[in-house]
Amino acid sequence: MTTTLRFGEWAAMQADATPIRIEVFVREQNVPADLEMDDRDAASLHAVAYDAAGKALGTGRLLPDGHIGRMAVLRSARGAGVGGAILKGLMEKARERGDAKVVLSAQTHAAEFYLAHGFAKAGDVFYEAGIPHIEMHYEF
Repeated sequence: MTTTLRFGEWAAMQADATPIRIEVFVREQNVPADLEMDDRDAASLHAVAYDAAGKALGTGRLLPDGHIGRMAVLRSARGAGVGGAILKGLMEKARERGDAKVVLSAQTHAAEFYLAHGFAKAGDVFYEAGIPHIEMHYEF
């Protein structure tokens, strides 16, 4: 699947990113909406992936401290490289601004995806919103 990435501040990306995050985290994973949407969005660089027709397929964010988070891809686009494109794009933005590493809290079922992209596990399993996670990092 051919995707195009766009990056921007929350105010510019919110209309496309919010429905994806609501669908994936709130509806599919039963994460409370007040936990999913937080005040760190305003301070983050956001990425949204679009298909050739301009439909938003996935999203993620890069926080000022080097954390990548809120990675979400619509069910209809999973397995087509959308998540990898978003991850690589956010990693490149972190590298460009001079970050020495990026960190993320991966849901344990997605850990293999991040390992395949060069991340290493950096801690024990913990629970966030009732979902098992593991901290992972990538050093440039």
